[in-house]
Amino acid sequence: MNKKEMDTRLIHGRPHHNSHYGSLVPPIYQTSTFSFTSAEEGERRFAGEADGFVYSRLGNPTVQELEHKIADLENGEKGIAFSSGMAAVSSILTSVVKTGDHILVSEGVYGCTFGLLQMLKDRYQVDFDLVNMDKKETIEAYLRPHTIAIYVETPINPTMKLVDLQMISSIAKKHNLFYIVDNTFSSPILQRPLEHGAHVVLHSATKYIGGHGDVIAGLAAGSSDFISLVRRSSQKDIGGILGPFEAWLLLRGLKTLSLRMNRHSDNAESLSIRLKHHPKIEKIYYPGDPDFPQHPLAAMQMDHFGGLISFELKGDKSTAQAFMNKLSMIRIAVSLGDAETLIQHPASMTHAVVPAETREKMGISDRLLRLSVGLESEKDIWQDIEQALLKI
Repeated sequence: MNKKEMDTRLIHGRPHHNSHYGSLVPPIYQTSTFSFTSAEEGERRFAGEADGFVYSRLGNPTVQELEHKIADLENGEKGIAFSSGMAAVSSILTSVVKTGDHILVSEGVYGCTFGLLQMLKDRYQVDFDLVNMDKKETIEAYLRPHTIAIYVETPINPTMKLVDLQMISSIAKKHNLFYIVDNTFSSPILQRPLEHGAHVVLHSATKYIGGHGDVIAGLAAGSSDFISLVRRSSQKDIGGILGPFEAWLLLRGLKTLSLRMNRHSDNAESLSIRLKHHPKIEKIYYPGDPDFPQHPLAAMQMDHFGGLISFELKGDKSTAQAFMNKLSMIRIAVSLGDAETLIQHPASMTHAVVPAETREKMGISDRLLRLSVGLESEKDIWQDIEQALLKI
């Protein structure tokens, strides 16, 4: 998909025949239920024999508009919206696994995803292994007779390590595994995993897709059969549905996603160079850095390098926290993808639930910080970082 086509589709989406009475902006259908013209029509809708809405937990016009949009942008057949990114993760996983199954998971996943996997293991005997996914042979060595799925983040939170999407696709096809990719860090602007063979792609839409720090939501896209399965099972019965107002906010945010992602990426690329050469910075982790071990892979499967930079300060945990406390404009917060630049300390915040030994194996040290580069002037962001570095 070329950039012009993506920029247009963000605003217009696929052609459809729902005119919304001529409204340029999709309206918010703020209703819990929908009435029928007759008892027979109600029966046909519940039986799936007639199109139309029944109850907003099962479908809503505003939410459906968003679901069409994410399917279009990710080149999936269907999309589905959830009340949070973790509702998306949990609904997808519980639609795939059953007791006794085993999952291969990329090393370094989001802390709450790790917490969910651990709960599935402890309570429901669904086992998993965190795997360094650098090499095909390493991954295949973890396969078991009951391995059913591969779950991947790329770039991985917060180490920015990449996973070769095409390589994982070949493994999934060879061993008949269901292939899931969390695409939150890239958004469809930078990376489209379904094009690389993934079965389903998911997002914490709270982040770049929303883009303004004012909504909690999750999205997924994939084949019509699988998304329909999720909708009529995990989502319907557990109930992690998105409200129409939140869907409307995401539809609004999507119109500027390309503009925002380019600005996030440009700012991050400039800041990565400054951070890399500062004497108080031990190491940076950024796919756009030519010295990043997986830079060639990033250049191959990503359209730009994104707005997230992780870096290690020279010192220890107290040094990292002292630096954060000296920042003035940059906010200490655990989200990402907002207009504002945000910083967080993964070991004590997003990944605090992960045991220390596992965190170390993931590459999450006590002096590691994750910077979500915002839309401010790059010079102003750097000025704030530089003054804080001078004070530690």
